[in-house]
Amino acid sequence: MDEGTFVGWLKKDGEPVKAGEPLFTLEGDKASQEVEATDSGVLRIPADAAQAGDVVSVGALLGYLVGAMETTAPA
Repeated sequence: MDEGTFVGWLKKDGEPVKAGEPLFTLEGDKASQEVEATDSGVLRIPADAAQAGDVVSVGALLGYLVGAMETTAPA
C-alpha cells in the first residue's frame, strides 16, 4: 500500500499517548487499519493536518508526539 484515505483521529490534540496505542485510522483498497503510536508523548495535530477523506501517502507526517512540557512540534 502506497497511500490510503485518512478516516480520522482516534486521539485528540493535547491528549497523552502511550507507545502501541492506536492514533488514527487509514482506509486502503481492501481494509481499514488503525495506525499505532511508535512512541509515547502528547499528541499535537497541526492545523493543516489531513482531514477525513484526504488521501495520504504511507509514511507521511500527520501529527507529532511531544514531551509533556512542550507545546509545539520540533523544528
